[in-house]
Amino acid sequence: MWGSGIGAAAMPWSDTHFPRSMAHLPAPVRAKAIEIANALLAQGYEEGRAIRIAIAQAARWAGAHGTEPLPREGPRR
Repeated sequence: MWGSGIGAAAMPWSDTHFPRSMAHLPAPVRAKAIEIANALLAQGYEEGRAIRIAIAQAARWAGAHGTEPLPREGPRR
């Protein structure tokens, strides 16, 4: 992953380059998660932690703005 390792500069994400863990998010929620993750990286957060926080905060943002935070799953079997 980008920015891995001690002293490595973190590379910000974009709508075309983002962590695989954000691929399942709807586009507006992913965009918000990318924005949050990039801000956290700029503040010195570790990449994995920034990703987890960004996804959680983007899901909360989506709920507050009437956007579906995660795709609905089909019926469980």
